[in-house]
Amino acid sequence: MFKLLIILPCLITVFQPLNAKVDPPNYDFSLDTLSDFNPGKSNSELEKKYGKAELVEEKSGVQTLRFYVAHIRYKFPVIIQSRDGIVLDYFARLPSYFLHDIFFQSIINRQGKQTEYKRVGEEAVYVWNKVPLKMVYSAACTITCFPVFYAVFSEGQTPPPLLQQMKNAAQRK
Repeated sequence: MFKLLIILPCLITVFQPLNAKVDPPNYDFSLDTLSDFNPGKSNSELEKKYGKAELVEEKSGVQTLRFYVAHIRYKFPVIIQSRDGIVLDYFARLPSYFLHDIFFQSIINRQGKQTEYKRVGEEAVYVWNKVPLKMVYSAACTITCFPVFYAVFSEGQTPPPLLQQMKNAAQRK
């Protein structure tokens, strides 16, 4: 009986529910950061916020520029195409330390359910057709799932979006 009086309060204490919110480390990235690069935005606004862009290519009046977005201790590239100082489309190569589940849920919260989904092996591509914009998100899984890229462009834009140009270049090799 004496042992029961000692053990019972200990068990009650151990099994008390914890009412603490735990935020996962390094995953406080907001999709609003990438909305700064949406088509129609000004290059000068981006340069004020993210610093001088690196010129990757200039062809037929269209510039391809690389910006770096800082998140905690890391920087990741966002490549844009612009004409006359206005963004046409962008491609963001996302850090692998982002959690797919959290990033994907933030896109769904803003854009709704995806309109297309394709899975090949351990990679998946999600597409949202929100006229006039099209959003493409890719994720891959190994031990955990992580985002690969996120791209936003206008349907039927000329020149072709960066994503299409990369796909065409990969097919030529």
